[in-house]
Amino acid sequence: MSSHLDKDLVAALKRLRLGQLAHTLHDRIALAHENRTPFDELLLMLLTDEIARRDGSAATRRAEIAGLDPDMVNERWDKTTKVQFDRRVYAELCTLRFLEARRNVAVLGPVGVGKTFLATALGHLACRAAFSVRFLRADELLSELRKSRLDNSREAVMTALCTVDLLVIDDFAVDALTRDESRDAYELFVERNARFSTIVTSNRDTSEWLAVFDDPLLAQSAVDRFRNNAYDLVIEGESYRPRLKPKIDEEMPPPAAPVVKRPGIGRRRRRP
Repeated sequence: MSSHLDKDLVAALKRLRLGQLAHTLHDRIALAHENRTPFDELLLMLLTDEIARRDGSAATRRAEIAGLDPDMVNERWDKTTKVQFDRRVYAELCTLRFLEARRNVAVLGPVGVGKTFLATALGHLACRAAFSVRFLRADELLSELRKSRLDNSREAVMTALCTVDLLVIDDFAVDALTRDESRDAYELFVERNARFSTIVTSNRDTSEWLAVFDDPLLAQSAVDRFRNNAYDLVIEGESYRPRLKPKIDEEMPPPAAPVVKRPGIGRRRRRP
């Protein structure tokens, strides 16, 4: 513990922005002394700890900026759920080689089978690998672009959306698109195609997306580009959502006082 360390040492660590090392330094030194670890190995161990901590913190910040639900990570996927999808395809996607190759991903299936969960989990993996990510539900995305026309920020908003390493669009093709929305979707798909990667989740097959566009020509051009450069991850089976239903932890007693709001608590959570 840091309380066992010399105050000057703790102050020096903090000045070098290594203050977090103080929490484990005493235990690391004790272990190194017991195992007669050479100094250079101890130093490497300490620096590796700090690198891992900073990488984890940076990934967490990128995920927060992206708008990713922190609970929707691969480690928390319930493997006993009765849904089926091609595990080989998902394993390939988890390598993130699709980002390197600038490929897209279409996550397709009926309501509630976990499309958002798996798409978000891929977003978290990308954040951990230092890629920039943005997660938006399709109606939020179109609303953001609609508002950008009113405040003359369209160019900046569209540039940001077209240049993020991974854009995740959730629940696409639920409703028919207006003329302006069709043009926005067309521009996004065309500008990002083969330059950056896009994940789209939808209850409809990509062949059905054509019908939601206002302009058939724009629809054909946009959808054809996207789906011919995309992996298809088709999910079938029972709804995954009941597995996310909150439960009482019988082994955890309730707190003595109600919790207080923490930063970020008010943010809307994503649907699986």
